[in-house]
Amino acid sequence: MSNNDQHPLTVGVTGGIASGKSSVARAFEAHGIPWVDADDVAREIVMPGEPALAEIAEHFGPEVLDAKGMLNRRALRAIVFADEAERRWLESVTHPRVRQRLLEYLDAMRASGSPYHLLVSPLLFESGQHELVDRCLVVDVPESVQIARTMARDESDEAQVRAILRAQMPRDERLAKADEVIDNQNDHAALVRQVAQLDVRYRDLATSTPDGRGS
Repeated sequence: MSNNDQHPLTVGVTGGIASGKSSVARAFEAHGIPWVDADDVAREIVMPGEPALAEIAEHFGPEVLDAKGMLNRRALRAIVFADEAERRWLESVTHPRVRQRLLEYLDAMRASGSPYHLLVSPLLFESGQHELVDRCLVVDVPESVQIARTMARDESDEAQVRAILRAQMPRDERLAKADEVIDNQNDHAALVRQVAQLDVRYRDLATSTPDGRGS
């Protein structure tokens, strides 16, 4: 079928911390599907020379910068997840800039000829980025798995991980908003099988419905 017969889908991929969103994205990439990660974009917009970094350093002070002038993400995380008002201030600075940069990436992927593409975002619903996508795919694992994986990956203590979880949408609420769900508490082979099934579904939606969205 020609590209003119396709309606490129934007699939939002989300899930709580350490649910395995990047692993899911890489599994889709193996099927030739492009993707952009909102976390990567969030890092881009706070690089040295970016206006957001200057605002953050002015607000929080030099302790949130390292010796090279880069953002010390661990120091900033400790501040904002201990104080909701500070976290909301930070989001007011970063979220609009992330959204604008994401729109630029999404436009490029729509022009790529791929039947669908992914927007990977841990805060897809919380940040309003779900408004940018046609389908919402939730990567789901139990909270106990999230805590264990995050503590091992980030060398965080359990109290800090639980603070991050509290700042994210509750698991049941996230699942209720999903169009599709991947259960990622098993091995990688199980994830790959689920992605292969969804790849078929998304390709079908992109070619079989007038607006590419399906039901």
